[in-house]
Amino acid sequence: MNYIKQSFSVQFEYKVFFTSKLFHSSNNLLDNFLKELAVTGCMQKILFVIDEAVAANHPQLLTQITAYFEKYSTVELLNDIIIIPGGETAKNDKQYFDCIVEAVNFHGIDRHSYLAAIGGGAVLDVTGYVAAIAHRGIRHIRIPSTVLSQNDSGIGVKNGINYFGKKNFLGTFSPPVAVFNDDILLTTLSDRDWRSGIAEAIKVALIKDADFFNWIEEHTEELAGRNIAVMNDLIRRCAELHLQHIASGDPFEKGSSRPLDFGHWSAHKLEQLTNFCILHGEAVAMGMALDSVYSSLSGRLANEKAQRIIQLLLKFGFEITHPLMQVKEKKSAILVGLNEFREHLGGQLTIMLLRDIGKGEEVHEIDTDLLIKAGEELRISTKKEINPLQLKDN
Repeated sequence: MNYIKQSFSVQFEYKVFFTSKLFHSSNNLLDNFLKELAVTGCMQKILFVIDEAVAANHPQLLTQITAYFEKYSTVELLNDIIIIPGGETAKNDKQYFDCIVEAVNFHGIDRHSYLAAIGGGAVLDVTGYVAAIAHRGIRHIRIPSTVLSQNDSGIGVKNGINYFGKKNFLGTFSPPVAVFNDDILLTTLSDRDWRSGIAEAIKVALIKDADFFNWIEEHTEELAGRNIAVMNDLIRRCAELHLQHIASGDPFEKGSSRPLDFGHWSAHKLEQLTNFCILHGEAVAMGMALDSVYSSLSGRLANEKAQRIIQLLLKFGFEITHPLMQVKEKKSAILVGLNEFREHLGGQLTIMLLRDIGKGEEVHEIDTDLLIKAGEELRISTKKEINPLQLKDN
């Protein structure tokens, strides 16, 4: 055979910083980071994209950003700050992707400059996608504003937009240069958004760390009571587990496995079927409930442990099922999500189930009859008297 073989590896490294009031004049964390990546003889620029909910809930933010870069002038702040809707609207409507691309072109943002995003996971996703493909890679800074994005989606290496009605159909694997988790941004979250991010922490605990699951059980009341110190602990541990997984062997998901997507095959489809009226974390909670009961019915997970999981979700006030998740026949809409999940991964169907709390097991087929039974058990469970803890603002 006549060929030339090419082989090389590229090391990726970035830090996830934990801070409070990132843009306060006394907080030089961001400026110190920018100084570390300064390019001699080049005045670097930074362009911000901000989630409109963050801008609305933190009305002084734009002024603070401007004042910050007036004091710390390591890079040039572009005053044309872009504000776009948060949630799946940012990923469903291509105009927001086009708007960011056009701004990158208009302002001459090059590969030594920065595209920074402040917002929830969707805003980070679309901005990260632009950063990855414009000039084949612009330095991207993420400043997640939700529990979900600070402990999961905002700290990883993926980005994307929805296309053809499919979640993340277009996207890349492209690590940010840094992530800054600012807890001040969490203080204005709605109760739904606060709770939604806890679902991802429960997920990673279920498949990676039984002690972390126990810790969440022990601190349920404080988390529901919006104790920011306890939430910071949850976010940090969840982020640690997430980053450890990314570094463990297949960060760009070349294989068929996606162990961090426990509960996600049905969650992604449910989001689509409800036109994204259900938050991602809420859908994941339902997906975890379904897959936990299925794990029990299939003889993998002890029933009492499946019930512990269900009880924890209910205590936080999560719904554990939805009419569109009921598998009534083998052509049910939710089952289409199985094939779409396989298609998105490539290769054979690979679903994460549970052997124990803290221990996952991948399977390559799902018994539809058992899935119908699992859904029915959850439907019956919702009729029982459960008293969820009430979320309350501090």
